[in-house]
Amino acid sequence: MNPFFEQNRASWVRYSKYEWKKTEDGTLYLLPTLDAVPKIYNPMETAQQLVVDALNIGRMGTRKKPDTEIQKAILDFATKYGLFGLMTALPTTSKFMDYEAVYLLKNPFIRAETMDTMDYLALFFPFKKPDLVKRGIQSIWSRQDDKPMLALMLTMSDQPLAVNMGFQREYGERYDWLKQQFIEWAFLFVTSTLYYDAYSEKDVQPRMLLQQSMAAFDGNAPTYHIALLEKPTLIWDFHSLLLGIQLMFSFMLTEEKTPLRICRHCDKIFVASRPSNQFCSPECKNRYNVYKTRAKKNKDGEKPETI
Repeated sequence: MNPFFEQNRASWVRYSKYEWKKTEDGTLYLLPTLDAVPKIYNPMETAQQLVVDALNIGRMGTRKKPDTEIQKAILDFATKYGLFGLMTALPTTSKFMDYEAVYLLKNPFIRAETMDTMDYLALFFPFKKPDLVKRGIQSIWSRQDDKPMLALMLTMSDQPLAVNMGFQREYGERYDWLKQQFIEWAFLFVTSTLYYDAYSEKDVQPRMLLQQSMAAFDGNAPTYHIALLEKPTLIWDFHSLLLGIQLMFSFMLTEEKTPLRICRHCDKIFVASRPSNQFCSPECKNRYNVYKTRAKKNKDGEKPETI
């Protein structure tokens, strides 16, 4: 793990079980099941695997895998890590409930720069609207109907209201948006790989295009504060798992000692234990060498060995 993340704390919520559900207009959403149990955890403890899993789902999208396979992979990802928290990642602030409207950053999902708060919330509560009264900058939210959700709400009361609402069982995220975000991260990683590995400095035009693609990698930055615990400790205020992944991905992408690599055999993305590693496992390395030897014998007209 990058030393920057070794001493830190961050909180996110994941549920024990998720499901895909369609709205009346056919939009597919991912959300917790009615009997799912919430759990608070620190995503920084599994930072590397979290990023690698996200990138490999994105690779499935760029390689045009069937939606059924991608949906299963995203559901498994949510069970391990939770939803992205798109609702609080897209606005200019996670405290948008304190304003009269929602002001949005430039993003690939919503073109409008501002939205009515209730209309915006409806994008993430497609099946059951929250018990919320909104008058100007004042918001009153009640959870008396569900004791487990009320307990979660009280536990996470130090979070902005919108973040807390995003941890509730009724909150969901659209499949097409999730898929697009995974693909975007994978595209950025492949862009970086091609820039350094596929083109020489003489290939000016393609390298310039790749530089422009990478320049589009931006977004809202997470905040932090320092707590005096057993020792001074960074407390990350991600307010969305998406921004956490984006930050961790940024550090891993610029890491030299344990860089991200694409396995030469299985084509999966992995964290290399050293810069020269080209395979995600000894098994992949052995299989690659066997296939390479067999291909050479076929080319030379020799009878290949049986594998």
